[in-house]
Amino acid sequence: MNYSKKDIIIRDIKKLINEGRYQEGDKILSENQLANKYGVSRQTVRKALSEMITEGYLYAMHGSGTFVATRKNHKRHTKNIAVVSTYMSDYIFPRVIQGINQVLDENGYSILLKTTNNSRKGEAWCMEELLSKNIDGMIIEPSQSAISCQHQVLYDQMDAMGIPYVFIQGCYEAMMDRPFVMLDDVEGGKLITEHLIGLGHKNIAGIFKADDTQGILRHKGYIKALQAAGIAYNPDLVIWYHTKDKTMKPMEGLIRILESGLSCHAVVCYNDEIAADVIKGLQNIGRSVPHDISVTGFDNSLLAHSKGITTIAHPQEELGKVAATTLLGLIDGTLPRKEAHIMLEPKVIERKSCF
Repeated sequence: MNYSKKDIIIRDIKKLINEGRYQEGDKILSENQLANKYGVSRQTVRKALSEMITEGYLYAMHGSGTFVATRKNHKRHTKNIAVVSTYMSDYIFPRVIQGINQVLDENGYSILLKTTNNSRKGEAWCMEELLSKNIDGMIIEPSQSAISCQHQVLYDQMDAMGIPYVFIQGCYEAMMDRPFVMLDDVEGGKLITEHLIGLGHKNIAGIFKADDTQGILRHKGYIKALQAAGIAYNPDLVIWYHTKDKTMKPMEGLIRILESGLSCHAVVCYNDEIAADVIKGLQNIGRSVPHDISVTGFDNSLLAHSKGITTIAHPQEELGKVAATTLLGLIDGTLPRKEAHIMLEPKVIERKSCF
């Protein structure tokens, strides 16, 4: 993301305010100090400070300097809702957006869309920008949600400003008390593994994402299904990968399992994208799906339809509708925050990738 010098000054001062390092009434650096720090003219500094004064972050006292203003609770009712996603791909998020938009449009709201590329730093940048805009609430898909959130102060800031928000798809462990709408990933992992067990498979490999809570929870469901069937959990049959490794590590791990001599005739994959890659990789090494190895996905995406992948149905549009309805309930006060914890039920979709 490219920022002008003025925007960098604004971003950095807002960050200090949002993180609590500048408190209400604190005096910030002088125009000269800021000009020297950022290597810009005083005119550029004045433009940045003027913009922040207009937005209500700062106030100026003639002859004394510029100070952090008191942030009042958000009560503007602008009819703008921010939606922050990890990606804006054609995987499942367009259908989620469709559901969100339908409910918001029916209620006279507009959407501001932002993407983080599943980066926690990107999520913090998006939130910092959105906190300076006129929004009534936020629907957010957390980035790398299995890793400790380093910008929880921004969520605390939204609480302090009275801006409701709802997590979708996942939630940071330390913020499970905040509103969320998610698919029951534990149950989904359990159901898809039980499906393979029901087909007679016992040595079932698992490929799971380590940096998102969905991967952790789907792995938990995988373990539950094995335990319920009296099958010993074998960590050597489990492959973990991070977002940055998704194009290589899952298939490399599966090849190692197959070459090690371990018996493996079925694979539970984190999602349909991984399942499609695994099917292609197996075919490239001369293995037939499903006759040699059964493969399952998760999400019931267009990939699962086109590739004939047995998967877990993801209620994409419904999830979007429920998230938007939940947020509107928080905004108008009809839904208590403690009741805004919603789990949607998964189900198995059978196709030709299992035998």
